Amino acid sequence: MDHTFDWNRMRAFLATAETGSLSAAARTLGLTQPTVGRQVSGLEEELGLALFERTARSMTMTDAGRDLLSEARAMGAAADRIALRAQGRVHTLDGTVRITASDMMSAYVLPDTLLKLRQMAPRLRVDVIASNDIRDILKREADIAIRHVRPEQPDLIARSIGDAPAHLYASKEYIAARGRPETLSDLENHAFISMGDDALYLDAMQQRGIPVSAENLRSGSTSGITIWELVRKGFGIFPMSEDIACKFDDVEPVLADVTDMSFPVWLVTHRELHTSRRIRLVFDLLADMLRGRGVNRATCRPSPW
Repeated sequence: MDHTFDWNRMRAFLATAETGSLSAAARTLGLTQPTVGRQVSGLEEELGLALFERTARSMTMTDAGRDLLSEARAMGAAADRIALRAQGRVHTLDGTVRITASDMMSAYVLPDTLLKLRQMAPRLRVDVIASNDIRDILKREADIAIRHVRPEQPDLIARSIGDAPAHLYASKEYIAARGRPETLSDLENHAFISMGDDALYLDAMQQRGIPVSAENLRSGSTSGITIWELVRKGFGIFPMSEDIACKFDDVEPVLADVTDMSFPVWLVTHRELHTSRRIRLVFDLLADMLRGRGVNRATCRPSPW
């Protein structure tokens, strides 16, 4: 028998299958747990099949549920593509654009650009997703992403903005207490602040010629903003882009003439979204802003990269 499935029920099934519980699926979909439960039960009644074995703490898929899962995923991917194509044909300057960037960029770089954007398109809403992980544009978690690695997915458009100048920084208080490093080897006796995975952080630092070992890592966080506050309080040394560091007069560059911590910046959107006027407006504005992020280290005044 052919069935015309209710997509809301299929989304509820897919979210429950991927998260393992009704409560987690409800959080993913932005719905209440009873609503998701009714949608899943409705799909089971429609099909005449038990898709889950229910326990007090979890939902375990039956064989029938596992058979349906691949089809549900294909339907979900198709629905995402349709939504992308529809948004790509929108030519008004209202609605919502979602931008994802690191928490530091979201807090200290994007607001100035968003003020300019508000003057250009006062009816446009911009939501900033401050995250240090890579959000998946293909899954519609964001419309535009600012990333530090080039994406490999063929459906994405990536524009290289250039390399953002960055150096090691420490607070004036830290330098007064611990002394200013004069050579790279001096760094072996200083405290550093780690971000995320220690092994990845150490590998990245060592590739830049910074002699840091696990013994130097005296504190850390997964939050860039928290790390920067630790730097300002004198906990240790951490790399930071010049344009952000220059906003704070209680920090100083360390060995800036012999270390280069610069990193690439990529602006990314989906190929379909790039045909939307509002997406294109925000994309181009961000590109212009990011290209002008450089500063004169001596004066902390803006200068082109």
